[in-house]
Amino acid sequence: MGVLNVTPDSFSDGGQFSDLDKAVQHALAMIRQGASIIDIGGESTRPNAKEVSLDDELSRVIPVIKALRRQSDVTISIDTSKPDVMKAAVEAGANLINDVYALQKPGAIEMAASLGVPVCLMHMQANPETMQENPSYVDVVDEVNTFFVQRLLACEEAGIKKQNVILDPGFGFGKTLQHNLSLLAKFSDFTIHGCPVLAGLSRKSMIGQLLDKEVEQRAVGSVAAALLAVVNGASIIRVHDVADTSDALKIFNAVQTIN
Repeated sequence: MGVLNVTPDSFSDGGQFSDLDKAVQHALAMIRQGASIIDIGGESTRPNAKEVSLDDELSRVIPVIKALRRQSDVTISIDTSKPDVMKAAVEAGANLINDVYALQKPGAIEMAASLGVPVCLMHMQANPETMQENPSYVDVVDEVNTFFVQRLLACEEAGIKKQNVILDPGFGFGKTLQHNLSLLAKFSDFTIHGCPVLAGLSRKSMIGQLLDKEVEQRAVGSVAAALLAVVNGASIIRVHDVADTSDALKIFNAVQTIN
């Protein structure tokens, strides 16, 4: 899954792809590099991020989705928590809803059910504006799994089929470095639900803390973390550095084919 933020303030690439043509060209480049999903977001969810208005988010993402859909049949994911954005995005050509609030906002789960597309449910403690103030868990892996059980039940009750659900433990969303490392070390524990599990580690602060590197210098660390997630059961990896990650996965997959 290649990341395409059409926002002015995302932590890694804010402002780089707010121009429609630049955004579409970047998406096409990521597809050429090996991305099979393009995740388009119009509202930053970095720590301390503020919410954006519905109109602003729609004006950022819908033209990009329409333009990309005209040029590619790639799977398009809409990274949003707003029901109206979900609806407009799917009508414009999106195939997947990626919600950091796990369809907990008013009307979101009903909208997702009515649209009938796959959904990705992410765990987050608190919200983007406050999530890193003092994240606390007794057992982070157990508590994330309990959350997944609750959200899967809510989806079932809303009419969303389990085979249409992807789970994301939410690296960096209300977690300390130690919490993030625990999630990665025990990533296979999240596969018990029988759903694909997504790992979003790319360029995140945990990589920066471990390597003492700025965002633009975290590609190697991000690839290493992505490979660890895949080894431990990740079905989807959400990345900024598609070419580098794709190269690493080609080597990994070639070895896996040897008996």
